Amino acid sequence: MYLGLDLGTSGVKALLIDGNQRIVGSANGALEVSRPHSGWSEQNPADWIKASETAIAGLKASHAKELAAVKGIGLSGQMHGATLVDAAGAVLRPCILWNDTRSYAEAAKLDADPRFRKLTGNIVFPGFTAPKLAWVAKHEPEIFAKVAKVLLPKDYLRLWLTGEYISEMSDSAGTSWLDTGARKWSAELLDATGLSESHMPSLVEGTEQAGKLRGELASAWGMSDVVVAGGAGDNAASACGMGTVSEGAAFVSLGTSGVLFAANGSYLPKPESAVHAFCHALPNTWHQMGVILSATDALNWYSGIAGKSAAELTTELGNSLKAPSGVTFAPYLSGERTPHNDAVIRGAFIGLGHESDRSVLTQAVLEGVSFAIRDNLEALKSAGTSISRVTAIGGGSRSEYWLASIATALDVPVDIPADGDFGAAFGAARLGLIAATGADPVAVCTAPQTARTIEPVSALSGAYDAAYQRYRELYPAIRQLAH
Repeated sequence: MYLGLDLGTSGVKALLIDGNQRIVGSANGALEVSRPHSGWSEQNPADWIKASETAIAGLKASHAKELAAVKGIGLSGQMHGATLVDAAGAVLRPCILWNDTRSYAEAAKLDADPRFRKLTGNIVFPGFTAPKLAWVAKHEPEIFAKVAKVLLPKDYLRLWLTGEYISEMSDSAGTSWLDTGARKWSAELLDATGLSESHMPSLVEGTEQAGKLRGELASAWGMSDVVVAGGAGDNAASACGMGTVSEGAAFVSLGTSGVLFAANGSYLPKPESAVHAFCHALPNTWHQMGVILSATDALNWYSGIAGKSAAELTTELGNSLKAPSGVTFAPYLSGERTPHNDAVIRGAFIGLGHESDRSVLTQAVLEGVSFAIRDNLEALKSAGTSISRVTAIGGGSRSEYWLASIATALDVPVDIPADGDFGAAFGAARLGLIAATGADPVAVCTAPQTARTIEPVSALSGAYDAAYQRYRELYPAIRQLAH
């Protein structure tokens, strides 16, 4: 048996698979986000452990025998979070999360240093880890002085599980400290933020062993001799779950954030496009992705205002894709990454009229996210990656209306995988299997069968193109107001 632990923004998921990769069971532990100031987003790392314990307890209650047979654990997690611990391993402050934009000034300053883009292959985004440490150094110097290790969220779980300070390539590529092409920490980039390699965990590949489960936990869970894999950042782990590991494979993820992810057989950086060029979880592979900060987050925000659940809102639209109404929604609720790299921009509805009822606004929200993902597609094209089709994952992919909107906006087919859970927790479990058994990573990380495919609605392609142009023209005006 093999266990995947995925530390998301809204919860921890524990998923159990057998040696044939059949899902045996899963359980969850909930998390909440603290937003003490505008643009801030934090979590207490102790809550991650509590949520993990809740999820594993749920598995133990229903699958104690299978849980006791676990021989490999894989970790996945939300990326970029700055988890700061002292020399004793104690947490110094709440973790600053991936969607926290307080360090935009520090990010701009680091990004102006040409070494960062040259070595990391990426813009220094405000959500990345390095500018967060620069912010802490400036605003909380007493805490910065005590920092002994900087850990990414899933690697704090590893510390709890194994007692080891270890990370892996895919997650570390999102810190702005990794030499992404060479797959190692950059001493000069660390030095530029007042740190050294001694502040960082050691590095392994996602498929490699990265510690063993501590005896105390193994005893509590009824396990013995359990290997913990390097694991992966959430998107790379999802790619392992979806089989998106070979050149040309791609997926679109509609989660809290939105991601357009393409696997690459080589390192293809183009930082000026705001496309992320990261190491993949498998050795000697890389990937590119465009990221929007609010996908289902945008629909959930509107759901709270409308007083209807997200499912109720999308059901009101019916099954057939409609032409855009003329109301345009910009989903920049907490800034935007690809292609704008703008922490200050905020969202907007434009084109409202007396006739703009709830369903019209719901439609505009879905279209706004679809157009933001098309922005990502255009950025990926500029970075040398073409996409001919995508597989859909994430909570938002349950809405076939939304998937039809994305297919039409991108003008590519969208595949819906056969029933099953192929997300980050499944990918993490696969990495646990590989690390424990030495199995071939490509042979393990195969793609699921496609249940059905949603084709672009060709009759609406002209209307969608025109609406996308309106959407693109909206950004400069909103930016002028926001800045």
